[in-house]
Amino acid sequence: GTSPLWTACARFALLGPVLAALLAHAAPAATAEVLKIGSKRFTESYILGELLAQAAARHAPAEHKAGMGNTAILYAALRAGSIDVYPEYSGTIAREILKLEGNPGLAELNRALASAGLAASIPLGFNNTYALGVREELAARLGLRNISDLAVHPELRLGLSQEFIARKDGWPGLSQTYGLASISPTGLDHGLAYEALAGGRVDLIDTYSTDAKIARYRIRLLTDDRGYFPRYDTLLLHRVDAPRRFPQQWQALRALEGKIDERTMIRMNAAAEIEGRSFAQAASLYFQQPSGSAGGTASAWPRGFFEVLFAPDLARLTREHLLLVFGSLAASIALGVSLVVGGASKVWLARA
Repeated sequence: GTSPLWTACARFALLGPVLAALLAHAAPAATAEVLKIGSKRFTESYILGELLAQAAARHAPAEHKAGMGNTAILYAALRAGSIDVYPEYSGTIAREILKLEGNPGLAELNRALASAGLAASIPLGFNNTYALGVREELAARLGLRNISDLAVHPELRLGLSQEFIARKDGWPGLSQTYGLASISPTGLDHGLAYEALAGGRVDLIDTYSTDAKIARYRIRLLTDDRGYFPRYDTLLLHRVDAPRRFPQQWQALRALEGKIDERTMIRMNAAAEIEGRSFAQAASLYFQQPSGSAGGTASAWPRGFFEVLFAPDLARLTREHLLLVFGSLAASIALGVSLVVGGASKVWLARA
């Protein structure tokens, strides 16, 4: 007769190839990497991050790390590998990240990014340049049409975003180019700028040319008559190995190249800022139109007060804030205790 051990071995030999085939088939799904997509803390970046995640997730895993911070934070996260890609602007890469002058093309940007293990690709199709905006009523009364007109009105109250005040392609270079050193801007969160301008609390703000609120608040964008601002073509800044590591997701992202024009982006921004839709819902408008355009109207999903107040990234930002606060507090207490103990020991030794 056949021993039980021999029977078991024979059955394993027969089932082995089948099990191996099943494991080989399941392995890619189990080990598929998640494409990590970052975004900055302003409406358009949130929406683009959601749009990229929605496009990629139709083919393979993707995650949107929303509202991580400003350019410096996103760039550091990209270099550290905390994220794989995020939507950025060519002018920001040139001036703020690489410290290049002029309007370098994609090839020049990539030559400069190579040493950091990064690359820029997939231009989405629209230019979202910086601009300075004033109320139409004030512009008409003072005859403001160009940025150079501001030099004769040092009394104007400027409310500029903190990033614009600090960044190389922002206020420092602009004030030097246009001779505006006599004007001192006040830092103002971009999310509050339009309401502050409409309420007369400031006279001028920095804007993005695809902001949805420009028309709503009847804002005149001053002409950059000395050509200070570079082009800010929207594209993807990513780790150089991302296309190889995420072939399925990257194929989906490549399908977006040149497909988002200014009108489409303004429409999605308006859905979030004016109609009260979530960033994910605003991004989904792109996929709801036959041509991929979000130009039409769709049924709104109004956000309630608490949904607006408790944004998707509130918990993460609160946690990070508490860690920073209590970490600093713990370090201060430890230092204080060590100083007290050290001082007490010295007193005890002096008395001994």
